[in-house]
Amino acid sequence: MLVVYFRYLFMFPVFIVFRLRMFSAWVLSEVVCIFAGLGAYPTQTNPKCAQGPTKPLPQDSEILSTDYNFETIHNIDGYMCDTVSTLRDAMRYWNMTVQWWLKNYIYVRCPIKSLRTSITLFVSAIWHGVHPGYFLSFLTIPIMLLAEDLMIQAFRTEENSWIYRKLNWFIRSRGLDYLAMGFLLLSWKDTIRFWSSVYFIPHIFSVLFIIIGLVFKPKQKKLKDEKDNIRQVSQGIGKKTD
Repeated sequence: MLVVYFRYLFMFPVFIVFRLRMFSAWVLSEVVCIFAGLGAYPTQTNPKCAQGPTKPLPQDSEILSTDYNFETIHNIDGYMCDTVSTLRDAMRYWNMTVQWWLKNYIYVRCPIKSLRTSITLFVSAIWHGVHPGYFLSFLTIPIMLLAEDLMIQAFRTEENSWIYRKLNWFIRSRGLDYLAMGFLLLSWKDTIRFWSSVYFIPHIFSVLFIIIGLVFKPKQKKLKDEKDNIRQVSQGIGKKTD
């Protein structure tokens, strides 16, 4: 059992080093683009990551005196990646330009809504390379996202939101440590061997969370009935007032 604890502790600093490598590469690439003048747009046009200007430049604006920013080539927000509480939000701040492309050209255009996330992440795995470790990690993410969403719907409330966010942050962080092994080990054999050495605990917990979330998830029919009752009561009050 101590060996398992050690392996989980081992994943934590390994993923920190991996993240810092990626953060450094993306920040340096942004610096290169800035020095080259790429991605510079007037702030008045409200440029967004990967998308560019979203508003036309006012006709009365003077180009030479206009402020510019490089939000279009902004690719990583390391602080938000490390501090947001959910896996879904953490992914939004990681490799943001590629995330935008995947969302607009794969996710939105996928005709099967229930498979949009899985297909998008499958394409992302292909984009990263042909190593099985990429596919193992990327195709585990939809399971974790489903588990996270169901648990939030079932248990997070306004009263427990603060503590729930802290707990969810810890769980999703350990999940990312686990997924990073696929990116680092790359081969099917090595990735499965390491995951099996920690008993696939993140996979098992994800499945358990899905089951628990489905069991305790607020029933849509119950919510609909409550809304109908409220509507009927409101209509009754209105008639009496008339």
